[in-house]
Amino acid sequence: MQNLLPQPSPTLLPDEPEAAAQLAAAAGSEKDVKDVAAAHPAFSAAWAELAELALADGEPVTAYAYARTGYHRGLDQLRRSGWRGAGPVPWSHEPNRGFLRALNALGLAAGSIGEADEAERCAKFLDDSDPAATAALR
Repeated sequence: MQNLLPQPSPTLLPDEPEAAAQLAAAAGSEKDVKDVAAAHPAFSAAWAELAELALADGEPVTAYAYARTGYHRGLDQLRRSGWRGAGPVPWSHEPNRGFLRALNALGLAAGSIGEADEAERCAKFLDDSDPAATAALR
């Protein structure tokens, strides 16, 4: 059965070149990434990277906290960019990747602490946003 309703347009978050350059220069140093998050608290990519570092260090509770922060900051930006709770958030658009990475990390951390329902919701949201994000991050 074909859906005849118009689909929402893809949501494209604004570029944040200064924050992105600082994050790239941090090169995975936890202290430097924390400095980027402190200087740019709305920049989901910094929170996502902190969550990914915490997951790699076997700290799922810390990862969960970082990922949840990045996820919520990203939702705020999505809404300001016209997102209405549904529709594509393309992985191909670089500024979207911070939110998508935070969403993925939130799901992984949730699964690690036994929050299976939340892990499943995050995985579905990620795939609904863009299956390419799921493929890139898993």
